[in-house]
Amino acid sequence: MPPTSIPSQPHPATKRERRKEARPGELLEAALDLFVEKGFAATRVDEVAARAGVSKGTLFLYFPSKEELFKAVVRENIAGRFEEWNAELETFVGTTSELLRYCYQVWWERIGSTKASGITKLMLSEAQNFPEIAQFYQHEVILPGQSLVRRILERGIARGEFRAINLDYAVYVVLAPMIFLMMWKHSVGACVPDAQHLAPEAYIDTQIDNILHGLCVRPDAPSSSPPPSA
Repeated sequence: MPPTSIPSQPHPATKRERRKEARPGELLEAALDLFVEKGFAATRVDEVAARAGVSKGTLFLYFPSKEELFKAVVRENIAGRFEEWNAELETFVGTTSELLRYCYQVWWERIGSTKASGITKLMLSEAQNFPEIAQFYQHEVILPGQSLVRRILERGIARGEFRAINLDYAVYVVLAPMIFLMMWKHSVGACVPDAQHLAPEAYIDTQIDNILHGLCVRPDAPSSSPPPSA
């Protein structure tokens, strides 16, 4: 009888192959660290490469410029999440007040409490010096974020839960507490953590309560008087 052939097994990835596969993620992580620590202008690509443990030439194989590296960092940590957030909005079961509270909590867990929140401070401080980056951030983060908040508010109005308000400006009412918390976290809060004993979770709860007090329809509120005749 011919010898029984043993089926060939796929060879495990070599150390070099595994290392190559890990490089983009390691570069993005190193870039996020440095962009948040030093800002866009002060961060050098050779520093990113060194922190990731590769050469500058290797970095350019994946990201041809510092601008493209920054864009990849934003997509990886913020912009790439809008698809899942919009899907969660579509399937959410509950009142719009509960949805808004849930969104704040999820935002803090996934963005606000992480290093990625430092990107907002970077953009606010350096956007005017890098118009291409500012336009990219506007398209990839700001407009999708405003659109998501607007959909939440529209949901509340359509269901009779929220008052009819000017949505073009109401979105900023919702976003402002998030922006403040990110700026605080990466400025005074980073240097003097106990300056005002600001607990992020308690701050968020207070802001949500204030916003909902202004947004929600109050059936027992007195009707407004008609305007006086001329």
